[in-house]
Parts: sequence; C-alpha cells; structure tokens
Amino acid sequence: MTRQISGMTRRGLLGAFAATTVAAAPLSKAFAFTRGAGDIRKIRMYSGRTGESIDTIYWIEGEYIQEAIDEITHFMRDWRNDKVMRIDTRTIDIMTAAHRLMDTDEPYMLLSGYRSPETNAMLRARSRGVAKNSRHMKGEAADLRLKSRSVGQIYSAAMACSAGGVGKYSRSNFVHMDCGPVRSWGS
Repeated sequence: MTRQISGMTRRGLLGAFAATTVAAAPLSKAFAFTRGAGDIRKIRMYSGRTGESIDTIYWIEGEYIQEAIDEITHFMRDWRNDKVMRIDTRTIDIMTAAHRLMDTDEPYMLLSGYRSPETNAMLRARSRGVAKNSRHMKGEAADLRLKSRSVGQIYSAAMACSAGGVGKYSRSNFVHMDCGPVRSWGS
C-alpha cells in the first residue's frame, strides 16, 4: 500500500524531491524564497546518544507534513528521560536553512533538542552556560555539529539566516540555534 500525502504518493514525493532542489531560506527572507512550485524542505540528523537517525522531507509546497514533524519531535526528545515536547517548526526551518547554506549532504549531529525541566536543572547545576529558562525546554532550540564544517562555519551559516538565536560554543564544538529573538553569543 502506498500512503498519500497532500494528494501525492510517497513515491511521487520522492521523485519530485529528486528532480527539485531543496529551498529552505532564512525565516526573515523565507517568504520571498520559499514560495512556488516544487518547494521542499528536508532535514537529516543523527544522535550519538541514541544511535538513531532521521532523514525526512517535512514540508512541501507550503505545507508541513504532520507525520514528519511528529518524527522530528520524537527524534529530538530528551534522550535522558524520553520526554517529548513538540519541536517548533521555525527552529527546524532555521536548521534546514543553515544546513542548505553550507552546501553539504552530511547530516547534523544532534547534541540536544528538547530538554525537560529536570534535565535542564541538572545541566544548569553542572554548567553556568545553561540558561534557567532555556528555549530547549520549549522545544525551540537545538545544539548541533557537523564533522565536515567548523563551529565557525556553522555559526556563520546560522547567523546568515537572520532568524533566531545563535550561540557559538567552540570549546565544546557545537552551535546552538533557536527560533527566539535574533541575537548571538559565544566564542
């Protein structure tokens, strides 16, 4: 049985993807660049903590695919206690836009997505770099790395999106991206 998504079969969707470039523009510029026929957004990540990976098209021609968003939300759960919070699609779009700007097929390594209040409090007790009201606890942030790109390159790509917060953690080798107000920090 082939499952239908928004009037297309999965097989047709994958065919469309193969014939179309992924367009995921920064949120502040997205409305101009993401409209039009054939527009698809895709995210690829893996987790060293759980051993899981995800490679999914989550948006096509102006519509989020709920099943894909649900998969992303589960993937980005708090791996310490398996608690889940819906991941804000704006954060997924920022991650996708930054990835696209880096012109790489390598999946992100997800270090942290959603964090339960318990996990955030535990991490906060261990490190002064963890915010008391972290956007991770709202499903609005991700900490990411790529083997093929430096922290500086990932940070620059995320900053070029002009959408949300971007934190550069060079000593820990990751970049924080969130859908909050546009701001930046780190070294």
